Amino acid sequence: MFTLPPWDPSAADPPTLAALRTRAEAVAGTPWPVPRARDYARYFRDGDRDAYEQLIWARDRRLSRAVALAAATRSPDWLDEAADGIQLLCEQSSWCWPAHDDTFSRHGAVVPTVTDPYLDLGASEIAAQLAWADHVLGEQLDARVPGLRARIRHEADVRVLTPFEHRRDWHWLGLDGPVGNWTPWIHGNVLVAATLAPDRRRRERLVAAAVGGLERFAAALPEDGAIDEGYSYWWNGAARLLEALDLLDRPIDGKLRATVAFPHSVHLGGPWYLNHADGQARPTLDQPWAVLHRAARRADDRAAEAHAAAHRVPGGPVAGEEQGLGRLLLALTDRAWRDAVPGAAGPVAGDVWFPSTQVLIARDPAGLTLAVKGGHNDEHHNHNDVGSVVVALRGVPVLVDPGRPTYTAQTFSDRRYELWTMQSGWHNTPVLGGAFQEPGRAAAAAGVVAAGSGLSLELGAAYPGGHRWRRAARLDRASGRVTVTDAWHLAGHVGGTEIRWMIAGTLRVDDGRAEIDALDGAGTVVLTWPARHPWAVVVRELDDPMLSDVWGERLTRLDITVAEPVGTLELSIEELR
Repeated sequence: MFTLPPWDPSAADPPTLAALRTRAEAVAGTPWPVPRARDYARYFRDGDRDAYEQLIWARDRRLSRAVALAAATRSPDWLDEAADGIQLLCEQSSWCWPAHDDTFSRHGAVVPTVTDPYLDLGASEIAAQLAWADHVLGEQLDARVPGLRARIRHEADVRVLTPFEHRRDWHWLGLDGPVGNWTPWIHGNVLVAATLAPDRRRRERLVAAAVGGLERFAAALPEDGAIDEGYSYWWNGAARLLEALDLLDRPIDGKLRATVAFPHSVHLGGPWYLNHADGQARPTLDQPWAVLHRAARRADDRAAEAHAAAHRVPGGPVAGEEQGLGRLLLALTDRAWRDAVPGAAGPVAGDVWFPSTQVLIARDPAGLTLAVKGGHNDEHHNHNDVGSVVVALRGVPVLVDPGRPTYTAQTFSDRRYELWTMQSGWHNTPVLGGAFQEPGRAAAAAGVVAAGSGLSLELGAAYPGGHRWRRAARLDRASGRVTVTDAWHLAGHVGGTEIRWMIAGTLRVDDGRAEIDALDGAGTVVLTWPARHPWAVVVRELDDPMLSDVWGERLTRLDITVAEPVGTLELSIEELR
């Protein structure tokens, strides 16, 4: 019979608990955030999903802190705070996030339809949060707030467990199509929420069904452990699977062991990671590092363990404050995580090749890092970026992938590729005869050859028009230089053909030469190309914090014009010394 691990308050990390108390006390006694009908309706009215989500996430964080403190201290004040938050969640009209709710398509409503709850990421998160609260506060709640645990069970049943049993048309079940990060995220939370079911046989059925979903995601993982959504989504895909397997006491080997190494493998340096799809190049550092640390220990991966330990900050924010009560409680009481040496430098990964996603990373730790991506334009959280190149100097991206803006209704609609960040014209890819890459599985790299520190691939199928365009990118450690060689044969229209480069930092350009002062004072790189090719500079001002928090006020695009129907162009990138 599956059960949650016993709660041992004596194992809680004192500095982290003290810092948690400070943050909790800052809002204790103030009104709780109140999600309103107008906030829910905004997604259906004007596409804004952030206003509502920020309110409910603030609720979740506050409740997680209160539960952890009540469980660790047995203080009646923190127990009352936790009970208030639990009651508010039980009275919240929907646990679903409006961007996922089918209330409008099924009922024509822009507010939750409480008789037809939708089971999404948000609903599963709250069900798991309440299950963990019930697990660690059960006796205290029975003594101080009789009846509240019964309310928890009722709401979890109506909103999550019964819909999970009876409605089988959700894409994330993975029964009739590809699986993505929703599959382990929701099934892992249902696994935890199943502990609220009072009937033993029903609980066993729920657990078995949840495990089945986890196994479908595990089966879909590639042998190299890569995640096509990139580093940012590893935490809410593969990491969700790993922590569920940890609760089930399942081994971590084979492809699971390979995915444990993924975050470390795509680390560029400092706060920077290789980003593709909707990921950020400089994601927030409050990731659930204890989850990675625990998985790395189980997989016996010392490099991944050291990478996680390097991010431990005693007294700093704990991942569960942002990403789930279970993560918070397990991190607080993980003695090996508590004893990990904070700030220890993790080892630098060498060259990496992911065949499943056709991503190559080649590193010169003292200089440049090159990353090249093949793949196709129907990946999870896809951007049209076949053949894109990223170059970093001492771990700081210089030729960059912009990432993604704040999510709105448009982001996952049929108008997704109207967003500039999703278009190939704003990635380090060519524009062929004025045309950008097209979305879809057929828009894919061909003839992909990974050899040593270089990757060669044909990009023509990603564009309309029947063009041929072969790109080869290589890091030469002996010279410390990256070269990108493009060779083409254009069919028909040539005008508007450009090789584009997205640049972070300060740019200075002259014919055939550009200098870029990298962010973070990392140094300066020089780009050179045949001076006969004209160039232009386009500045993109950034007003969305999902972009400006990473890159600053602007990104710059360098466009190098190609005028001949058949030809080659070599771009050289090296550090200015």
